[in-house]
Amino acid sequence: MPVWFMRQAGRSLPEYRQLRSGGAPMMEVCFDSDSVVEITLQPVRRHGVDAAILFSDITVPLRAAGVDVDIVNEVGPVVQRPVRCRSDVDAMTPPNPLSLTAISDAVHSLTGELGDVPLIGFAGAPFTLATYLIEGGASRHFERTKAMMLGDPDAWSALMWWLAEVTITFLRVQVDAGVDAIQVFDSWSGALSLNDYRRYALPYTTHVFASLSDAGVPMTHFGVGTTQLLSAMSDALGNAAEPVLGVDWRTSMVDAASRARPGTVLQGNLDPVALLAGLPVAEQAVRAVISEGRRAVQAGAAGHIFNLGHGVLPATDPGILTEVVNLVHSL
Repeated sequence: MPVWFMRQAGRSLPEYRQLRSGGAPMMEVCFDSDSVVEITLQPVRRHGVDAAILFSDITVPLRAAGVDVDIVNEVGPVVQRPVRCRSDVDAMTPPNPLSLTAISDAVHSLTGELGDVPLIGFAGAPFTLATYLIEGGASRHFERTKAMMLGDPDAWSALMWWLAEVTITFLRVQVDAGVDAIQVFDSWSGALSLNDYRRYALPYTTHVFASLSDAGVPMTHFGVGTTQLLSAMSDALGNAAEPVLGVDWRTSMVDAASRARPGTVLQGNLDPVALLAGLPVAEQAVRAVISEGRRAVQAGAAGHIFNLGHGVLPATDPGILTEVVNLVHSL
């Protein structure tokens, strides 16, 4: 069974912290191809995971498209001039692939360094990117986002189509440079009801996946707290050559299998906090996820990729992550 971890590059690794100790801003690191290569490789060297995921941030294509966004330590993305109306959307410029040269250079280097280990590219889904643009940063309730979505549908639609093109451009640069798979993170779509998701988010994410379907690479769709959306998120993958549906820790793999389209592989879904409770607890939790994954395959899932139900937490002991990889491989 293959295993890798969301947010495996950085965060918990001492070698990552040492590299970042020079004080370079996060966004600057994301546009430095040498740093991207090194950080992407670190978890592969240390843990022996079965895939690398490109070190970057979902707001990188926004910066490349001219948005004044930065990644602030202990805060996250901060947008200096949030988008609040149609004129704000109309003032935005089309994405330029040339502004992402550092990303393509990093992917070219990584595919040579990794050998047989596949490289996963990624991007944020239009809805999640919209929340940062409209709120100006992270949010708990997404008040301004939903207010525009419900109260100004013309501005919302224009923004979401623009974001879909930004996402497509970012992913196309990675695919053309040689990534072996892609994952689209719709991290905050769980804030929506199923009806609202289908109306205000699904068409744009579906367009993203459809636009990349010619690449012929596995494509994964993942969100947090999205139990009510899994069937629609599976639909968004459309005619992907190898569709994968990410499952967070709140949903059982068997339940996810019943919601996914036939032929869909499931990915997940260990609670990241289980890794903070010590190795015996982590091992027990890993075995439970693998057992549940086997039942999901029996229930119709096309396969199971072991992962967390969200990203690696910064306080995670890297040694426990290595032990989890070894355990998954042994099982």
